[in-house]
Amino acid sequence: MKQPKSKLANLLSLNQHRKRLGAAKVANQLQQVDWETMSSQIIEGDTSTYTHGSDKNLQSHIDNLRHEFVGRTELEYYHASLIVLIRRDFQTKNNFNIFEQLWYQNHEFLINNLNTRWLISACDTFIDHSDDDYLISLLMNAVIMVNTIKLQESELFLTASEKALPKLERKNSLEAERLALFDGVSGFAVGTDDTLRNMRWRLDKLCNAHVLGGIVLKVFESAQHPDANTVYSRFRALHTREKTAWWKE
Repeated sequence: MKQPKSKLANLLSLNQHRKRLGAAKVANQLQQVDWETMSSQIIEGDTSTYTHGSDKNLQSHIDNLRHEFVGRTELEYYHASLIVLIRRDFQTKNNFNIFEQLWYQNHEFLINNLNTRWLISACDTFIDHSDDDYLISLLMNAVIMVNTIKLQESELFLTASEKALPKLERKNSLEAERLALFDGVSGFAVGTDDTLRNMRWRLDKLCNAHVLGGIVLKVFESAQHPDANTVYSRFRALHTREKTAWWKE
């Protein structure tokens, strides 16, 4: 398996050097800002547009990224810009220190306002650069969960023209008998299974032990929101036993 590049390799990489061009200018734009003021400033525009991939020109990438935050706050855009600088390895230690301070001072706002895409980007950033082993282990739960959903939903897109409705006979079979999956793992008993409820109890315990644990719980709730149309939300819609529910209303 290919390993991540070393710091020396990144330093000598022409491609990485190109990606950092203009970083000083971008970093200067992020200095001497008032986080409280930014949290109430809304970015104006007609419609938000997600970026796909990254522009090698840093300033262009940052400018394009701003379109993604139309209708959202300047602080959310600022948070995303910090992550870009860190990923492009520009003054990484200093920018991560700012990123970390931003989170510890504004975690409630960020958890309540960032979408899942940027919550996971924040998790990745902490995992790559934090010295807090407990936090790293905790946030990895959110990353694995969302990446697994991405794989599952993308496979569904590849293999079916539309989301298929569950077959009643198979639903009844899952409730009545064991479905063997792989290496001793069995299927989920649709409607009654307590597996996810028990997982949620354990997750709550882990997350409540750290001030930033709310990131993982927010991602978990977002993944199964009725409007999300993910494997979690679809199984939630089929669940009938109230005492084994794994979501919070």
